[in-house]
Amino acid sequence: MKVKTSITLSDDLLAGIDAHLDQFKNRSEFIETAVRMFIAQLRRAEQNAKDAAILNRNADRLNKEALDVLAYQVEI
Repeated sequence: MKVKTSITLSDDLLAGIDAHLDQFKNRSEFIETAVRMFIAQLRRAEQNAKDAAILNRNADRLNKEALDVLAYQVEI
């Protein structure tokens, strides 16, 4: 479902949108595509932050495990 809304954009932003309208049906499609891409980027950043927090919480244990594994290597 699509809902009609009104937004205010600066002149330079509209000019940038208009410069790329040949790739889109209209301004609405351009803006919707841009917002969807930005939301996806935000979600990826949030997930990356969660993943980093998990790794950081487990860093000491994982580093000890890696050192243990490396101790089993033999020189060739």
